[in-house]
Formats: sequence, C-alpha cells, structure tokens
Amino acid sequence: MATAQTAVARPAAPVELRRASAGLWSDALYRLRRDPTTIAALGTLLLLVVLSASADLLADNVFQWSFSKQDILSSYEKPSLSEPAMVLGSDELGRSQVVRLLYGGRVSLSVGAFAALVSMTIGVLLGISAGYFRGWWDDVVVWLVQTLANIPTLYLLLLIGAYFRLNPVTLTLLLGLLGWLGINNLSRGQTFALREREYVVAARTIGATPWRVMTRHIFPNVLPLLIVVAMIDVGAVILTESALSYLGFGIQPPVPSWGNMLTNATQYSSRAAWLIYAPGAMIFITVLCLYLVGDGLRDALDPRLRGSIGGAAATKKTA
Repeated sequence: MATAQTAVARPAAPVELRRASAGLWSDALYRLRRDPTTIAALGTLLLLVVLSASADLLADNVFQWSFSKQDILSSYEKPSLSEPAMVLGSDELGRSQVVRLLYGGRVSLSVGAFAALVSMTIGVLLGISAGYFRGWWDDVVVWLVQTLANIPTLYLLLLIGAYFRLNPVTLTLLLGLLGWLGINNLSRGQTFALREREYVVAARTIGATPWRVMTRHIFPNVLPLLIVVAMIDVGAVILTESALSYLGFGIQPPVPSWGNMLTNATQYSSRAAWLIYAPGAMIFITVLCLYLVGDGLRDALDPRLRGSIGGAAATKKTA
C-alpha cells in the first residue's frame, strides 16, 4: 500500500521590517525614542535646567530662603528634614546649601551653554568659510588654529584670572573665544567634502551667491554633527569653569557656582564633609548626562545609520 506523504509547510521566518526613511530629523527622533539611556539622560538634564531656572521661585515659595541669607546660629547644620531650606544642610555662614545649589546651577549651566554657543558661532563661520573659499583665507584660519592650539587654554585662563576678576559674563566670553578650535576643524573638514557635491556645484552654476550656498546647502548638512559636538562642549566648559573656580580663579563669591561652592566646601571638609557631596554630584551628573546625550545624538544623526530599526542595532551593523 502506497503511503501518501503530506508535506507540512513550515511557517516563514519573521522578516525584520524596515521603517521607510522620513528624513534625517524624523529618523533621528525615531531612534532617540528607542534609546532609553539617552532619554533618561536627557530627562535628567532637562530637570536640572528647569530646577536651576526656577531658583527664584523655589527659594521664595518652597525653601523660603534667599541664596544670600545668612544665619550664623544655623551654621554647619547637617542635612535634615526639619525645614525645607536645610535639606542639604548649611555652610559656615548659615546659608542654605540647597538654595545656593540651585542658583549655582543656573550660573554654571548658563556659562556652559552660552560659551558653547559663542564657540560654535565662531567655529562654524570660520570653518565653513575656510573650507568653501580655500586659498589664502583657508591658510589664515589654519595658521590661527595652529597658533591657538599650541597655547594651553587652562594656563592662559589661570593667567587672566590672576590679573582680572572674572564674572560670569567675562568668563563665558573667554571660554567661548578659546574653545572654537574643534568645531572649526569639523566644519572645515565637512565643507571640503561637501563643496564638490552635485547639488552644491549646481547651485553655483545657476548663480547662487557663496553666502547662499554655505547657508542653504552646506550648513544644514554640517549641523547634525555640530549639535553633537556642542553638547559635549557644554560639558567640557562646565568642567573648565568648575576647575577654575576650584583653583580660585573663576567666578568669585558671593556669586554662587558649583565650582566655587566645591572650593568653599573643601576648606571645611573636616567639619562639614556633606557640603562637598552636593556640588560635586551636580557637576558629575550634569557632565555625564551631556556626554550620554551627545553620544545618543551621534548614533541617531549619523547618516551611515539611516534606515536601521534602532541605534543599537545600527551600531552593530556598521561596526
């Protein structure tokens, strides 16, 4: 008797669906939503920004203690929940540590953000123009970059701080004027690569001015990488400001910053060690979040990763 054999059809293996590309920024947002580390870092960073920006409101309505208010009888108070203003304790003058931490965050974050904006503006203008025009202008920019790169930035800032009293505005300008070299090199290199692309050559052929070509066709393609570098630069500026203030050459009291709060706390570390923890933790958390956000943005905005399902999977494919 012939036995009939029936073929059992196996279920087809699941096919990994690809999301149709909707543009660089839409794809980047799609990847970021699936990157929990970057989302957590970005949320923490936004929380710090909101709390620091609301320092006046919180000091008046929640803690009921201004950043300059002194109470000698409450000096060296240990952290406690007895009253909101003493949740992180008080310093040698009886000033609320948590209130000064909020005001210090506003200063440190503002210095970092605006210094990065200044350095980004200078670096982009010089880098894109040097890469586009080339010739003698490129030689001048390269000479300027090489000259400044040979000057130790921290030592120069220490020298300036020794002769001049630095306030938040002057320190921000100094850090911005001395921190544009990396952005310039990135902008210049990207412009060299984009200058001879078909759409750039076509724009020049139909009579577009150099300014229009640089702003409409080159800058938008450089911007994603610049955003990543700018995020990392903010963290570097905050570290530099903290180091200068710690050494006594940065922002000076009574204006609070995380750096000079840390400096002041080390003088009383044997008696009130808790004063060190809060500003040190804020510097560490802020810089860590900035680097994590910058790393996540790099994975999301890198054109080589476009078309993949997620940042992690795309990284494995391109490794």
